[in-house]
Amino acid sequence: MRRRGGHIGVVAVCSALLGLGGVAAAQEGKAAKADAPKKEAPFTPGGKWRKGDMNRPRPPVVTPGTASTQDAPGQPPSDAIVLFDGTDLSQWQGRDKGEAKWKIENGYMEVVAKTGEITTKERFADCQVHIEWATPSEVKGNSQGRGNSGVFIQGHCEVQVLDSFENDTYPDGQAAAIYAQYPPLVNASRRPGEWQSYDIFYEAPRFDDEKKMVKPAYLTVIHNGVLVHHHVEVPGNAVECPLVLQDHGNPVRYRNIWVRKLKGYDGE
Repeated sequence: MRRRGGHIGVVAVCSALLGLGGVAAAQEGKAAKADAPKKEAPFTPGGKWRKGDMNRPRPPVVTPGTASTQDAPGQPPSDAIVLFDGTDLSQWQGRDKGEAKWKIENGYMEVVAKTGEITTKERFADCQVHIEWATPSEVKGNSQGRGNSGVFIQGHCEVQVLDSFENDTYPDGQAAAIYAQYPPLVNASRRPGEWQSYDIFYEAPRFDDEKKMVKPAYLTVIHNGVLVHHHVEVPGNAVECPLVLQDHGNPVRYRNIWVRKLKGYDGE
């Protein structure tokens, strides 16, 4: 029995020593890890900021707008430049920088035939444009003669306005077409007289120091909440340009027009 007890004691001592050795090894391992240089977080796209960098600029706070209904326009987001709120045409000019002569009533403006297009006084580069429009409730004419107008960006890039509800015409000339270039992906038109909306996202061209274009202009268009153009290349020869609403001789109405100037990530 004594021999057995001695054996057990030796085993216990050895186990304790082994345990202490394990603890020491673990502590040495932790110390080695602490001494090892920390791996830097990978860069995010663009190569300027690392993942999780608390020094990265915070995005500006914008209060969202509200949705429009057929009865009333919604409110724009807090950073929008309001171009038409239903009360006046102070942000617009007519031909030869004269007075805009379109009619204003009941919170909308209406094309007055033969008075000419109207143009914003301000010019825009990268931007989001929101505009609501309606063709006449009483249907007159067909094809291109029915509720025709347009929203021009860069002077010669037109997002077509037309009554395209059960009104056949050439595809690159119907409502929401980038006129004479791209038909919309789908026809999302509402009935004549109903308010419709365009949300246009414009990316201006870029030029080098020698004024050579290094990046073309692009356009994305949403018609009544439906994507109809997705980042398509369009003609553009200036970084900044005004918006133009076309007089095509039809009494098309417009309301709730605003623009947001767009910047890149981190405010660049």
